Amino acid sequence: MDLQARIAAFPWWLFALIILIGVTLILISMNPDFAQAFNIIRTGIGVTIEVTIIAYSTAIILGLIAGLGRVSENVLTKNLATVYVELVRGIPLLVLIFFIALVIVPGATDLVSIIGKMLSDVGLISIGNRLSLVNNKSVPMNVRGIVALSLTYGAFLAEVFRAGIQSVSKGQMEASRSQGMSYGQAMRYVILPQAIRNVLPALGNDFISMLKDSSLVSILAVRDITQIARLYAGHSFHFPEAYMTLSITYLTMTLILSMMLKTLERRHTRNG
Repeated sequence: MDLQARIAAFPWWLFALIILIGVTLILISMNPDFAQAFNIIRTGIGVTIEVTIIAYSTAIILGLIAGLGRVSENVLTKNLATVYVELVRGIPLLVLIFFIALVIVPGATDLVSIIGKMLSDVGLISIGNRLSLVNNKSVPMNVRGIVALSLTYGAFLAEVFRAGIQSVSKGQMEASRSQGMSYGQAMRYVILPQAIRNVLPALGNDFISMLKDSSLVSILAVRDITQIARLYAGHSFHFPEAYMTLSITYLTMTLILSMMLKTLERRHTRNG
């Protein structure tokens, strides 16, 4: 490969991002205001990662179930899955977080409490008393944020799984059924392994998107890095330091995840 081709193939975008991160690290190490902002904001990294991992893990399960529903031959199942997906896709993410956290979760806790009282009335006192104690205040905002992100991304991932399932040739389902497999067995042992393999890059991209969208739970006063940065900036009026540090923190995390995904994709291509 000649010099011109090497220059063209060089990842200049990565080089520019690394320089930007490096400049911020220098500011953090040399500027007391940047150092203070970083030391305060980094305390929320654990919450951000926790919310992202738990919400995404739950969303994958919901998305797989809804995705299977989208390709189901059962009319009721298919329509229920479609309603779920279209509802979420038709409402802004921020509005959904408010609605789920402040409407659906309180409604669900009230329903659980009512069920608990009913169980107590029919003699199941132990379980009934525990359920009847559930109330809106007993559900922390962290949990509400995780529920909201799980339900919203579950719908997005449902479309990813649907596309993956439909990318597998219909002939494979027919061949599996002709070998005596039931629909469920064919889907589990033949179709889904190939579908998931096909959508792994998309699943990885959605994980990165959820990491960034986890910042929206700060509107529920969840103390992730975004909420901590907002509180610090509002208290100290060091807006450039707070928000530049916050931005670079997200950039660093997403860049690391992107590099990991590219490595997995290369292995997937070699083994494919």
